[in-house]
Amino acid sequence: MKGGARAGRRRLRVDDVTVVDRSMLHRAIGGTVVGNTMEWYDIGIYGYLAVTMGRVFLPGADPGMQLLFSLGVFASTYLARPIGGVFFGRLGDRVGRQKVLAATLILMASATFLIGVLPDHGAVGALAPVLLVVLKLIQGFSTGGEYAGATTFVSEYAPDARRGFFGSLLDFGSYLGFALGAAVVTVVQLSTTGEQMLDWAWRIPFLFGGVIGSVAVYFRLKIEESPAFQATQDEHEASSDARAEAEGRPKNSLQLVRRHWRPMVIAVALVAAANSVGYALTSYMPTYLTDSLGYDPLHGTLLTIPVLVVLALFLPVAGRVSDRVGRRPVMWFGGGWMIVLGLPIFWLIGRGDVVTTLVGLVMLAVPVACWVACQASALPALFPTSSRYGGMGISFNVAVAVFGGTTPLIVEALVQATGNDLVPAVYLMATSVVGAIGVFFMRESAQRPLPGAMPSVASEEEAHELVATQDENPLFDVAELPFPASSGDGVRSGSTPA
Repeated sequence: MKGGARAGRRRLRVDDVTVVDRSMLHRAIGGTVVGNTMEWYDIGIYGYLAVTMGRVFLPGADPGMQLLFSLGVFASTYLARPIGGVFFGRLGDRVGRQKVLAATLILMASATFLIGVLPDHGAVGALAPVLLVVLKLIQGFSTGGEYAGATTFVSEYAPDARRGFFGSLLDFGSYLGFALGAAVVTVVQLSTTGEQMLDWAWRIPFLFGGVIGSVAVYFRLKIEESPAFQATQDEHEASSDARAEAEGRPKNSLQLVRRHWRPMVIAVALVAAANSVGYALTSYMPTYLTDSLGYDPLHGTLLTIPVLVVLALFLPVAGRVSDRVGRRPVMWFGGGWMIVLGLPIFWLIGRGDVVTTLVGLVMLAVPVACWVACQASALPALFPTSSRYGGMGISFNVAVAVFGGTTPLIVEALVQATGNDLVPAVYLMATSVVGAIGVFFMRESAQRPLPGAMPSVASEEEAHELVATQDENPLFDVAELPFPASSGDGVRSGSTPA
Protein backbone atom coordinates (compact mmCIF):
# COMPACT_ATOMS: atom_id res chain seq x y z
CA MET A 1 0.00 0.00 0.00
CA LYS A 2 1.34 3.48 -0.89
CA GLY A 3 2.22 5.91 1.87
CA GLY A 4 -0.79 8.11 1.20
CA ALA A 5 -3.22 5.39 2.29
CA ARG A 6 -1.75 4.87 5.72
CA ALA A 7 -3.67 6.13 8.72
CA GLY A 8 -2.68 9.60 9.82
CA ARG A 9 -0.87 10.43 6.58
CA ARG A 10 -1.58 13.74 4.85
CA ARG A 11 -3.37 12.87 1.60
CA LEU A 12 -2.92 14.56 -1.74
CA ARG A 13 -5.66 17.06 -2.51
CA VAL A 14 -6.52 18.72 -5.79
CA ASP A 15 -5.29 22.09 -4.55
CA ASP A 16 -1.84 20.53 -3.90
CA VAL A 17 -1.33 19.84 -7.62
CA THR A 18 0.12 22.41 -10.02
CA VAL A 19 -1.76 22.80 -13.28
CA VAL A 20 0.70 24.28 -15.74
CA ASP A 21 -0.30 27.54 -17.39
CA ARG A 22 0.39 26.85 -21.07
CA SER A 23 1.07 30.45 -22.06
CA MET A 24 3.59 30.82 -19.23
CA LEU A 25 5.17 27.50 -20.14
CA HIS A 26 5.56 28.56 -23.77
CA ARG A 27 7.17 31.86 -22.73
CA ALA A 28 9.51 30.03 -20.37
CA ILE A 29 10.50 27.55 -23.09
CA GLY A 30 11.04 30.29 -25.65
CA GLY A 31 13.05 32.46 -23.30
CA THR A 32 15.38 29.65 -22.32
CA VAL A 33 15.73 28.11 -25.80
CA VAL A 34 16.95 31.38 -27.31
CA GLY A 35 19.62 31.59 -24.62
CA ASN A 36 20.84 28.09 -25.35
CA THR A 37 20.81 28.92 -29.06
CA MET A 38 23.05 31.91 -28.36
CA GLU A 39 25.44 29.84 -26.23
CA TRP A 40 25.86 27.14 -28.86
CA TYR A 41 26.04 29.61 -31.71
CA ASP A 42 29.18 30.96 -30.07
CA ILE A 43 30.55 27.46 -29.46
CA GLY A 44 29.81 26.63 -33.09
CA ILE A 45 31.49 29.60 -34.71
CA TYR A 46 34.60 29.20 -32.60
CA GLY A 47 34.76 25.48 -33.34
CA TYR A 48 34.44 26.05 -37.08
CA LEU A 49 36.96 28.91 -36.99
CA ALA A 50 39.48 27.09 -34.78
CA VAL A 51 42.14 26.84 -37.51
CA THR A 52 41.57 30.47 -38.54
CA MET A 53 41.69 31.78 -34.95
CA GLY A 54 45.04 30.07 -34.38
CA ARG A 55 46.49 31.76 -37.47
CA VAL A 56 45.10 35.17 -36.52
CA PHE A 57 46.19 35.25 -32.89
CA LEU A 58 49.39 33.17 -33.11
CA PRO A 59 50.67 33.85 -36.64
CA GLY A 60 54.32 33.01 -35.98
CA ALA A 61 53.78 29.45 -34.73
CA ASP A 62 53.71 26.26 -36.80
CA PRO A 63 50.25 24.96 -37.84
CA GLY A 64 50.15 22.21 -35.21
CA MET A 65 50.88 24.68 -32.41
CA GLN A 66 48.34 27.15 -33.80
CA LEU A 67 45.66 24.49 -33.72
CA LEU A 68 46.53 23.36 -30.21
CA PHE A 69 46.53 27.00 -29.06
CA SER A 70 43.09 27.58 -30.53
CA LEU A 71 41.68 24.39 -29.00
CA GLY A 72 43.40 25.24 -25.73
CA VAL A 73 41.63 28.62 -25.66
CA PHE A 74 38.39 26.78 -26.31
CA ALA A 75 39.16 24.40 -23.43
CA SER A 76 40.03 27.29 -21.09
CA THR A 77 36.46 28.53 -21.45
CA TYR A 78 35.29 25.35 -19.80
CA LEU A 79 37.77 25.61 -16.97
CA ALA A 80 35.98 28.81 -15.94
CA ARG A 81 32.56 27.19 -16.09
CA PRO A 82 32.68 25.46 -12.67
CA ILE A 83 33.42 28.84 -11.05
CA GLY A 84 30.44 30.36 -12.83
CA GLY A 85 28.37 27.31 -11.95
CA VAL A 86 29.10 27.72 -8.23
CA PHE A 87 28.52 31.49 -8.29
CA PHE A 88 25.36 31.60 -10.40
CA GLY A 89 24.02 28.33 -9.00
CA ARG A 90 24.07 29.62 -5.43
CA LEU A 91 22.69 32.96 -6.61
CA GLY A 92 19.93 31.28 -8.60
CA ASP A 93 18.80 29.26 -5.57
CA ARG A 94 18.58 32.47 -3.55
CA VAL A 95 17.29 35.28 -5.78
CA GLY A 96 15.57 33.24 -8.49
CA ARG A 97 16.22 31.48 -11.77
CA GLN A 98 14.88 34.18 -14.11
CA LYS A 99 17.09 37.04 -12.84
CA VAL A 100 20.26 34.98 -12.99
CA LEU A 101 19.48 33.60 -16.45
CA ALA A 102 19.06 37.15 -17.76
CA ALA A 103 22.42 38.16 -16.27
CA THR A 104 24.31 35.17 -17.69
CA LEU A 105 22.94 35.80 -21.17
CA ILE A 106 23.91 39.49 -21.12
CA LEU A 107 27.48 38.58 -20.11
CA MET A 108 27.72 35.85 -22.72
CA ALA A 109 26.42 37.96 -25.61
CA SER A 110 28.65 40.90 -24.68
CA ALA A 111 31.78 38.73 -24.63
CA THR A 112 30.92 37.24 -28.04
CA PHE A 113 30.50 40.70 -29.56
CA LEU A 114 33.75 41.96 -28.02
CA ILE A 115 35.71 39.08 -29.56
CA GLY A 116 34.53 40.40 -32.92
CA VAL A 117 36.19 43.78 -32.27
CA LEU A 118 39.42 42.49 -30.70
CA PRO A 119 42.69 43.82 -32.13
CA ASP A 120 44.68 41.04 -33.78
CA HIS A 121 48.31 40.01 -33.27
CA GLY A 122 49.50 42.45 -35.91
CA ALA A 123 48.01 45.38 -33.99
CA VAL A 124 48.91 44.66 -30.35
CA GLY A 125 51.29 41.69 -30.50
CA ALA A 126 51.21 39.17 -27.66
CA LEU A 127 48.41 41.08 -25.95
CA ALA A 128 45.95 39.86 -28.62
CA PRO A 129 45.86 36.18 -27.56
CA VAL A 130 45.74 37.26 -23.91
CA LEU A 131 42.63 39.37 -24.55
CA LEU A 132 41.07 36.49 -26.44
CA VAL A 133 41.62 34.17 -23.48
CA VAL A 134 40.14 36.75 -21.08
CA LEU A 135 36.96 37.11 -23.12
CA LYS A 136 36.62 33.35 -23.50
CA LEU A 137 37.01 33.00 -19.73
CA ILE A 138 34.21 35.54 -19.25
CA GLN A 139 32.08 33.48 -21.62
CA GLY A 140 32.90 30.35 -19.66
CA PHE A 141 32.03 32.05 -16.38
CA SER A 142 28.65 33.20 -17.70
CA THR A 143 27.77 29.93 -19.43
CA GLY A 144 28.55 28.15 -16.16
CA GLY A 145 25.18 29.39 -14.97
CA GLU A 146 23.39 29.13 -18.31
CA TYR A 147 22.64 25.47 -18.99
CA ALA A 148 22.16 24.49 -15.34
CA GLY A 149 19.76 27.39 -14.90
CA ALA A 150 17.91 26.78 -18.15
CA THR A 151 17.34 23.07 -17.46
CA THR A 152 16.32 23.81 -13.88
CA PHE A 153 13.91 26.48 -15.07
CA VAL A 154 12.24 24.37 -17.75
CA SER A 155 12.06 21.25 -15.60
CA GLU A 156 10.26 23.23 -12.89
CA TYR A 157 7.77 24.64 -15.38
CA ALA A 158 6.99 21.46 -17.33
CA PRO A 159 4.27 18.96 -16.35
CA ASP A 160 5.71 15.73 -14.97
CA ALA A 161 4.48 13.58 -17.86
CA ARG A 162 6.14 15.75 -20.54
CA ARG A 163 9.31 16.95 -18.83
CA GLY A 164 11.51 14.92 -21.19
CA PHE A 165 9.95 16.47 -24.28
CA PHE A 166 10.07 20.07 -23.04
CA GLY A 167 13.59 19.61 -21.65
CA SER A 168 14.80 18.27 -25.00
CA LEU A 169 13.65 21.50 -26.66
CA LEU A 170 16.51 23.27 -24.91
CA ASP A 171 19.05 21.17 -26.74
CA PHE A 172 16.98 21.39 -29.91
CA GLY A 173 17.75 25.11 -29.68
CA SER A 174 21.36 24.36 -28.80
CA TYR A 175 22.06 22.31 -31.91
CA LEU A 176 20.11 24.68 -34.12
CA GLY A 177 22.33 27.41 -32.71
CA PHE A 178 25.37 25.35 -33.58
CA ALA A 179 24.05 24.72 -37.09
CA LEU A 180 23.34 28.45 -37.43
CA GLY A 181 26.93 29.18 -36.42
CA ALA A 182 28.18 26.70 -39.00
CA ALA A 183 25.94 28.26 -41.67
CA VAL A 184 27.14 31.79 -40.90
CA VAL A 185 30.79 30.69 -41.05
CA THR A 186 30.09 28.89 -44.35
CA VAL A 187 28.49 31.98 -45.92
CA VAL A 188 31.45 34.10 -44.83
CA GLN A 189 33.92 31.54 -46.22
CA LEU A 190 32.08 31.42 -49.55
CA SER A 191 31.91 35.21 -49.76
CA THR A 192 35.55 35.98 -49.02
CA THR A 193 39.04 34.85 -49.96
CA GLY A 194 41.37 33.04 -47.58
CA GLU A 195 43.37 36.25 -47.12
CA GLN A 196 40.26 38.28 -46.35
CA MET A 197 39.18 35.61 -43.87
CA LEU A 198 42.41 36.02 -41.93
CA ASP A 199 42.38 39.79 -42.27
CA TRP A 200 38.87 40.79 -41.20
CA ALA A 201 36.10 38.39 -42.24
CA TRP A 202 36.55 36.10 -39.21
CA ARG A 203 35.02 38.92 -37.13
CA ILE A 204 31.62 38.83 -38.86
CA PRO A 205 30.21 35.70 -37.11
CA PHE A 206 31.13 37.11 -33.68
CA LEU A 207 29.60 40.52 -34.44
CA PHE A 208 26.44 38.82 -35.69
CA GLY A 209 26.40 36.93 -32.39
CA GLY A 210 25.95 40.26 -30.61
CA VAL A 211 22.76 40.85 -32.62
CA ILE A 212 21.44 37.36 -31.80
CA GLY A 213 22.30 37.95 -28.14
CA SER A 214 20.29 41.19 -28.01
CA VAL A 215 17.20 39.39 -29.32
CA ALA A 216 17.73 36.54 -26.87
CA VAL A 217 18.03 38.93 -23.91
CA TYR A 218 14.74 40.60 -24.91
CA PHE A 219 12.88 37.27 -24.86
CA ARG A 220 14.50 36.14 -21.63
CA LEU A 221 13.47 39.28 -19.79
CA LYS A 222 9.83 38.47 -20.63
CA ILE A 223 9.66 35.21 -18.68
CA GLU A 224 8.52 34.87 -15.07
CA GLU A 225 9.93 32.94 -12.12
CA SER A 226 9.25 29.19 -12.01
CA PRO A 227 6.34 27.98 -9.82
CA ALA A 228 8.45 25.40 -7.98
CA PHE A 229 11.08 27.96 -6.95
CA GLN A 230 8.43 30.48 -5.92
CA ALA A 231 6.75 27.82 -3.80
CA THR A 232 10.03 27.08 -2.04
CA GLN A 233 10.57 30.79 -1.42
CA ASP A 234 7.07 31.14 0.05
CA GLU A 235 7.66 28.17 2.33
CA HIS A 236 10.93 29.66 3.59
CA GLU A 237 9.26 32.98 4.29
CA ALA A 238 6.42 31.22 6.14
CA SER A 239 8.70 29.01 8.23
CA SER A 240 11.05 29.81 11.08
CA ASP A 241 14.78 30.39 10.56
CA ALA A 242 15.54 27.10 12.33
CA ARG A 243 13.27 25.13 10.03
CA ALA A 244 14.63 26.93 6.97
CA GLU A 245 18.17 25.98 7.96
CA ALA A 246 17.21 22.39 8.73
CA GLU A 247 15.01 21.74 5.67
CA GLY A 248 15.94 24.42 3.20
CA ARG A 249 18.87 25.24 1.02
CA PRO A 250 22.48 24.63 2.15
CA LYS A 251 24.25 27.65 3.58
CA ASN A 252 27.33 27.33 1.34
CA SER A 253 28.78 25.30 -1.51
CA LEU A 254 30.72 23.00 0.82
CA GLN A 255 27.54 22.07 2.66
CA LEU A 256 25.81 21.63 -0.69
CA VAL A 257 28.45 19.12 -1.80
CA ARG A 258 28.35 17.24 1.53
CA ARG A 259 24.57 16.99 1.44
CA HIS A 260 24.20 16.04 -2.24
CA TRP A 261 27.49 14.39 -3.22
CA ARG A 262 25.82 11.17 -4.42
CA PRO A 263 23.55 12.81 -7.03
CA MET A 264 26.47 15.06 -8.00
CA VAL A 265 28.67 12.05 -8.77
CA ILE A 266 25.86 10.52 -10.85
CA ALA A 267 25.38 13.83 -12.68
CA VAL A 268 29.09 14.06 -13.47
CA ALA A 269 29.05 10.55 -14.95
CA LEU A 270 26.01 11.28 -17.12
CA VAL A 271 27.38 14.62 -18.33
CA ALA A 272 30.77 13.04 -19.06
CA ALA A 273 29.18 10.62 -21.52
CA ALA A 274 26.75 13.11 -23.07
CA ASN A 275 29.14 15.98 -23.57
CA SER A 276 32.25 14.12 -24.65
CA VAL A 277 30.40 12.54 -27.58
CA GLY A 278 28.41 15.74 -28.15
CA TYR A 279 31.45 18.00 -28.34
CA ALA A 280 33.28 15.45 -30.46
CA LEU A 281 30.49 15.73 -33.04
CA THR A 282 30.06 19.48 -32.86
CA SER A 283 33.23 21.29 -31.80
CA TYR A 284 35.93 18.79 -32.76
CA MET A 285 34.60 17.14 -35.91
CA PRO A 286 35.18 20.16 -38.24
CA THR A 287 38.80 20.26 -37.07
CA TYR A 288 39.13 16.46 -37.33
CA LEU A 289 37.78 16.41 -40.88
CA THR A 290 40.04 19.28 -41.94
CA ASP A 291 43.28 18.63 -40.07
CA SER A 292 43.36 14.83 -39.76
CA LEU A 293 41.35 13.64 -42.79
CA GLY A 294 42.36 16.26 -45.37
CA TYR A 295 39.00 17.88 -46.14
CA ASP A 296 39.19 21.57 -47.00
CA PRO A 297 37.66 23.88 -44.35
CA LEU A 298 34.55 24.56 -46.43
CA HIS A 299 33.69 20.88 -46.96
CA GLY A 300 34.57 20.12 -43.34
CA THR A 301 31.88 22.61 -42.36
CA LEU A 302 29.29 21.61 -44.96
CA LEU A 303 29.47 17.91 -44.08
CA THR A 304 28.40 18.53 -40.49
CA ILE A 305 25.56 21.03 -41.05
CA PRO A 306 22.90 18.54 -42.29
CA VAL A 307 23.86 16.12 -39.52
CA LEU A 308 23.36 18.84 -36.90
CA VAL A 309 19.97 19.81 -38.34
CA VAL A 310 18.79 16.17 -38.35
CA LEU A 311 20.12 15.75 -34.81
CA ALA A 312 18.26 18.86 -33.62
CA LEU A 313 15.01 17.59 -35.14
CA PHE A 314 15.45 14.16 -33.57
CA LEU A 315 16.04 15.47 -30.03
CA PRO A 316 12.36 16.23 -29.22
CA VAL A 317 11.45 12.77 -30.54
CA ALA A 318 13.98 11.14 -28.21
CA GLY A 319 12.78 13.34 -25.35
CA ARG A 320 9.19 12.24 -25.92
CA VAL A 321 10.26 8.59 -26.04
CA SER A 322 11.98 9.07 -22.68
CA ASP A 323 8.67 10.33 -21.25
CA ARG A 324 7.03 7.08 -22.30
CA VAL A 325 9.66 4.41 -21.65
CA GLY A 326 11.90 6.23 -19.16
CA ARG A 327 15.17 8.16 -19.20
CA ARG A 328 17.27 5.16 -18.25
CA PRO A 329 16.39 2.90 -21.23
CA VAL A 330 17.08 5.72 -23.70
CA MET A 331 20.43 6.49 -22.07
CA TRP A 332 21.32 2.78 -21.94
CA PHE A 333 20.69 2.56 -25.66
CA GLY A 334 22.89 5.58 -26.43
CA GLY A 335 25.73 4.35 -24.26
CA GLY A 336 25.60 0.84 -25.68
CA TRP A 337 25.54 2.18 -29.23
CA MET A 338 28.76 4.15 -28.66
CA ILE A 339 30.54 1.33 -26.86
CA VAL A 340 29.72 -1.26 -29.53
CA LEU A 341 29.93 0.89 -32.69
CA GLY A 342 32.54 3.51 -31.75
CA LEU A 343 35.38 2.02 -33.81
CA PRO A 344 33.23 1.29 -36.90
CA ILE A 345 31.88 4.86 -36.77
CA PHE A 346 35.33 6.45 -36.90
CA TRP A 347 36.49 3.92 -39.49
CA LEU A 348 33.64 5.07 -41.76
CA ILE A 349 34.39 8.74 -41.12
CA GLY A 350 38.10 8.19 -41.80
CA ARG A 351 37.70 6.48 -45.19
CA GLY A 352 37.76 9.90 -46.83
CA ASP A 353 34.67 9.31 -48.99
CA VAL A 354 31.88 11.87 -48.59
CA VAL A 355 29.13 9.23 -48.39
CA THR A 356 30.86 7.07 -45.76
CA THR A 357 31.82 10.20 -43.81
CA LEU A 358 28.18 11.31 -43.70
CA VAL A 359 27.06 7.82 -42.65
CA GLY A 360 29.64 7.82 -39.86
CA LEU A 361 28.57 11.28 -38.69
CA VAL A 362 24.90 10.26 -38.62
CA MET A 363 25.81 7.15 -36.62
CA LEU A 364 27.77 9.34 -34.20
CA ALA A 365 24.70 11.57 -33.82
CA VAL A 366 22.58 8.65 -32.50
CA PRO A 367 24.24 8.39 -29.04
CA VAL A 368 24.39 12.19 -28.87
CA ALA A 369 20.61 12.33 -29.31
CA CYS A 370 19.98 9.62 -26.71
CA TRP A 371 22.21 11.17 -24.06
CA VAL A 372 21.46 14.83 -24.67
CA ALA A 373 17.68 14.50 -25.09
CA CYS A 374 17.43 13.01 -21.58
CA GLN A 375 20.04 15.20 -19.92
CA ALA A 376 17.88 18.29 -19.47
CA SER A 377 15.15 16.32 -17.67
CA ALA A 378 17.21 13.68 -15.83
CA LEU A 379 19.81 15.95 -14.22
CA PRO A 380 17.43 18.41 -12.47
CA ALA A 381 15.50 15.43 -11.07
CA LEU A 382 18.58 14.42 -9.08
CA PHE A 383 18.28 17.44 -6.74
CA PRO A 384 15.58 19.00 -4.53
CA THR A 385 14.16 22.40 -5.46
CA SER A 386 16.04 24.35 -2.80
CA SER A 387 19.42 23.08 -4.07
CA ARG A 388 18.68 22.25 -7.70
CA TYR A 389 20.36 25.19 -9.43
CA GLY A 390 23.39 25.01 -7.16
CA GLY A 391 23.75 21.24 -7.41
CA MET A 392 23.36 21.36 -11.18
CA GLY A 393 25.73 24.31 -11.48
CA ILE A 394 28.57 22.52 -9.74
CA SER A 395 28.20 18.97 -11.05
CA PHE A 396 27.30 19.85 -14.64
CA ASN A 397 30.08 22.38 -15.11
CA VAL A 398 32.77 20.31 -13.43
CA ALA A 399 31.89 17.45 -15.78
CA VAL A 400 31.79 19.72 -18.83
CA ALA A 401 35.15 21.24 -17.90
CA VAL A 402 36.79 17.83 -17.57
CA PHE A 403 34.98 15.83 -20.26
CA GLY A 404 33.22 18.32 -22.55
CA GLY A 405 35.11 21.42 -23.60
CA THR A 406 38.43 19.65 -23.26
CA THR A 407 37.37 16.80 -25.58
CA PRO A 408 38.58 18.53 -28.79
CA LEU A 409 41.94 19.31 -27.19
CA ILE A 410 42.38 15.82 -25.68
CA VAL A 411 41.48 13.83 -28.77
CA GLU A 412 43.51 16.09 -31.09
CA ALA A 413 46.53 15.71 -28.80
CA LEU A 414 46.01 11.93 -28.80
CA VAL A 415 45.74 11.86 -32.59
CA GLN A 416 48.93 13.91 -32.96
CA ALA A 417 50.77 11.78 -30.38
CA THR A 418 49.74 8.39 -31.79
CA GLY A 419 49.12 9.15 -35.45
CA ASN A 420 46.03 6.93 -35.19
CA ASP A 421 42.78 8.46 -36.44
CA LEU A 422 40.72 5.89 -34.50
CA VAL A 423 41.92 7.12 -31.10
CA PRO A 424 38.90 9.48 -30.65
CA ALA A 425 36.61 6.42 -30.79
CA VAL A 426 38.44 4.76 -27.89
CA TYR A 427 38.13 7.91 -25.79
CA LEU A 428 34.38 8.24 -26.46
CA MET A 429 33.83 4.55 -25.73
CA ALA A 430 35.53 5.01 -22.35
CA THR A 431 33.37 8.00 -21.39
CA SER A 432 30.28 6.05 -22.45
CA VAL A 433 31.23 3.32 -19.97
CA VAL A 434 31.43 6.02 -17.28
CA GLY A 435 27.98 7.26 -18.28
CA ALA A 436 26.51 3.76 -18.22
CA ILE A 437 27.69 3.36 -14.63
CA GLY A 438 25.92 6.62 -13.76
CA VAL A 439 22.68 5.39 -15.35
CA PHE A 440 22.90 2.21 -13.28
CA PHE A 441 22.85 4.21 -10.04
CA MET A 442 20.30 6.81 -11.21
CA ARG A 443 16.67 6.59 -10.11
CA GLU A 444 14.09 6.75 -12.90
CA SER A 445 12.43 10.18 -12.98
CA ALA A 446 10.12 10.02 -16.00
CA GLN A 447 6.50 11.06 -15.22
CA ARG A 448 7.39 11.58 -11.56
CA PRO A 449 7.35 14.81 -9.51
CA LEU A 450 10.67 16.55 -9.06
CA PRO A 451 12.29 16.09 -5.63
CA GLY A 452 11.07 18.82 -3.31
CA ALA A 453 8.07 19.67 -5.53
CA MET A 454 4.43 18.70 -5.69
CA PRO A 455 3.01 16.92 -8.76
CA SER A 456 2.63 19.01 -11.90
CA VAL A 457 0.06 18.29 -14.62
CA ALA A 458 -1.19 19.80 -17.88
CA SER A 459 -4.92 20.12 -17.06
CA GLU A 460 -7.43 20.21 -14.20
CA GLU A 461 -8.80 16.86 -15.35
CA GLU A 462 -5.37 15.30 -14.87
CA ALA A 463 -5.17 16.84 -11.39
CA HIS A 464 -8.47 15.25 -10.34
CA GLU A 465 -7.45 11.91 -11.81
CA LEU A 466 -4.11 12.04 -9.99
CA VAL A 467 -5.83 12.66 -6.66
CA ALA A 468 -8.39 9.91 -7.25
CA THR A 469 -5.70 7.31 -8.06
CA GLN A 470 -3.02 8.39 -5.57
CA ASP A 471 -3.15 5.13 -3.58
CA GLU A 472 -2.48 2.96 -6.64
CA ASN A 473 -0.15 5.31 -8.53
CA PRO A 474 3.28 3.63 -8.91
CA LEU A 475 4.99 6.84 -10.02
CA PHE A 476 5.17 8.55 -6.63
CA ASP A 477 4.74 7.95 -2.92
CA VAL A 478 2.45 10.47 -1.25
CA ALA A 479 4.50 10.17 1.95
CA GLU A 480 7.51 11.65 0.12
CA LEU A 481 5.70 14.75 -1.17
CA PRO A 482 6.62 18.14 0.40
CA PHE A 483 3.11 19.29 1.35
CA PRO A 484 2.79 23.07 1.73
CA ALA A 485 2.07 24.52 5.15
CA SER A 486 -1.37 25.56 3.93
CA SER A 487 -3.40 25.19 0.79
CA GLY A 488 -6.42 26.81 -0.77
CA ASP A 489 -9.63 25.40 -2.12
CA GLY A 490 -8.90 25.33 -5.84
CA VAL A 491 -6.51 23.76 -8.28
CA ARG A 492 -3.13 25.38 -8.28
CA SER A 493 -2.24 27.22 -11.45
CA GLY A 494 1.18 27.14 -13.06
CA SER A 495 1.49 30.80 -12.18
CA THR A 496 0.92 29.98 -8.51
CA PRO A 497 3.55 28.21 -6.41
CA ALA A 498 3.10 24.48 -5.98
